[in-house]
Amino acid sequence: MSDSRIDTAPPGGVDYVAVEESPRFGELKRRQRGFVFPLAVAFLVWYFAYVLLSSFARDFMSQPVWGDITVGLLFGLGQFVTTFAITMAYVWYANRKLDPIAEEIRADLENEEAGE
Repeated sequence: MSDSRIDTAPPGGVDYVAVEESPRFGELKRRQRGFVFPLAVAFLVWYFAYVLLSSFARDFMSQPVWGDITVGLLFGLGQFVTTFAITMAYVWYANRKLDPIAEEIRADLENEEAGE
């Protein structure tokens, strides 16, 4: 079989490889990864700490806080709260920091496509 991949832009089309290699797109990827990766690592550490505590620190996790509410239950509910908080933080960040750059790139692509 031969490799039918085309490394150049099709006639009348947009060179998406050049767009991906552009400094503006690189800035968009850098900002997105700079936000997502640290939060993902932090959440995974929090999640695995919860799992390990529930497996190996049963006495601690089963301590009552108020009535039948235990430390483990609060930590488990904290997982949901953390998930929603991270989602809201990402939406806020994307709306203010990522979307304007993405809109610029999209507008440039549309102008380039309309000009040809």
